[in-house]
Amino acid sequence: MLRRTIAVASAAGLALTLGPVLQPAQAAPTVPTAYTAAAEVAAACALVVGSFNQTWGQNREVVTATAPPAEGVVVSTPNIYQSPFGIGSTPTTFSETPMTGGRTARVGKLVIGGYLYDSSAIVRSDGSLVRGSNVLKKYGGGWSGKRFLVQARYKASAASKPSRTTLYAQDTSGRFGRWTDLGTGFRNTGYVGGLNTMKAFALIATTATYDLFLVNNRAGGLYTLKIPTTSPLKPVATPVRTTSWQRFEKMTAAPCGSGSTVLAQDHDNGSYYVYAVGHANGTSTAIRNLGKVTLNWGDFDRFRFAPAYDPLNGG
Repeated sequence: MLRRTIAVASAAGLALTLGPVLQPAQAAPTVPTAYTAAAEVAAACALVVGSFNQTWGQNREVVTATAPPAEGVVVSTPNIYQSPFGIGSTPTTFSETPMTGGRTARVGKLVIGGYLYDSSAIVRSDGSLVRGSNVLKKYGGGWSGKRFLVQARYKASAASKPSRTTLYAQDTSGRFGRWTDLGTGFRNTGYVGGLNTMKAFALIATTATYDLFLVNNRAGGLYTLKIPTTSPLKPVATPVRTTSWQRFEKMTAAPCGSGSTVLAQDHDNGSYYVYAVGHANGTSTAIRNLGKVTLNWGDFDRFRFAPAYDPLNGG
């Protein structure tokens, strides 16, 4: 299998860079850790898509990886974020956890005005916000100019606590960084250059020793990008396809058996495609185009809603 270590712009690009620990300013509400939404769990290879909307809230819709893909009803939650404070950008996956009375807690990270926040809110079954439940926990600044923000959280089992939580982000210049959760805040644990041609990053696997992304580049190639948890930061790219993937600006992935359901977004023409991607195995990786979905609601970054225990095992 052909593998290559990502080339870097300079030796300094690989140097381990430790920044200050970012301290949270306020605590988020404690929520349960189990996941309900039994109908969605039973649905084959469902990907729950989120979006920010014009009413400073969130939209939510289930996409099921059938052929053609099936779309569920859009559930809207207005006013999670209050104008003129501003809407978030570059969101991570938001976890959904159950509460009594059919309520659900949503927790994720996003960037607002260059600051990293934990966003917590409780919604009813119809999507309406439980008044006073929306809380933003501020970590620190220096997060402006990021093309995306991905959180990788590894849990050995549904009953265990996360053994690590890692954030990844790419600057608009192409510099790729990693931050580790220390429990009291996040510390940068490395930067690497040489990824400026990469466009979309979809997390498809998390293990105790590495994270694995599905990425495309401007030349049309599709790769897996394996990032060991060791330092210094040394991503390893493996080709999956060599052509036809350059049009997608963003990809979002959910587990599907030993593989992944991938939503690929072409912002130029507003098209969204759903792919069934088998367990990552270089150019032998099975990929099936299941068809297009409309998803024309919402004007802001799309992300994924996921259960608290989210075993990504696509590679």
